[in-house]
Amino acid sequence: MEFGDVKALAFDTGGTILDWHTGFTTALTETGKRYRVDKNWGGIANELRRRSLQKMLNLGEHAPPQYNFDDAHRMVLDELCAENDLACITDSERRSIWWDAVHSLATWPDFPAVLPKLRDRFICASFTILSFRIVIDTARANGLSWDAVISCEAIGKYKVLPEAYASAARYLQLEPEQCCMVACHNFDLDAAKAAGFKTAFVRRPDEWGEQGPPDPEPNPQHDAIVDNFPGLAQALGVDLATHQPAAGEDDRVVAPHGRVREQGANVNP
Repeated sequence: MEFGDVKALAFDTGGTILDWHTGFTTALTETGKRYRVDKNWGGIANELRRRSLQKMLNLGEHAPPQYNFDDAHRMVLDELCAENDLACITDSERRSIWWDAVHSLATWPDFPAVLPKLRDRFICASFTILSFRIVIDTARANGLSWDAVISCEAIGKYKVLPEAYASAARYLQLEPEQCCMVACHNFDLDAAKAAGFKTAFVRRPDEWGEQGPPDPEPNPQHDAIVDNFPGLAQALGVDLATHQPAAGEDDRVVAPHGRVREQGANVNP
């Protein structure tokens, strides 16, 4: 695996970094309990994700996008409520699912501690079809510090269109071969590879819950195939034992209940 020329890591964010399945399933289950409704909430969560992806992938190929990922979640949730006899769920309760739950999604536990160490050596950017607000809000909720957020919302061409990857490299003022796409999805990585990126596949066997991911086996062409983010750091030659703060990185840490405090400061209960 040769990563000597790589200057930036571009992270798929929904699924690779954020645990959307647990977030959606929990929000749907809690809403159903209010009405004493029992459904296959995990299955509905997966369908919400699947249809939303279908609305977003390749968006902008023929005309400028007219909506973003938040809009896709809202539209698909309305469809699923109609199909599953869930008209009882109010607009405000639906918003708590497609907005509140999504904008507070938790990261997979292996990522937050590794990100600062990757930033010691690489530019680390969220490169995503998610909206800017989803990435901003989940970063704040999880104490993540991205060097850049590149949403296809700004590009106007959504992954997996080649223009999306070319634009991401151009925004970073790098050549495509100086960028490595990090994802748990072959479709994203295959498109990045075709655009000239290096690619790293991080397995996420629980991304879709008990159903399992639709493409669990990585394509062998990827430059790195790892089980988790510590494994990715090792593949990239990053020492997890030491960490020098990146330029501009502050001394903030996430305190209990998601509050932020300065290192050494007291946290009130």
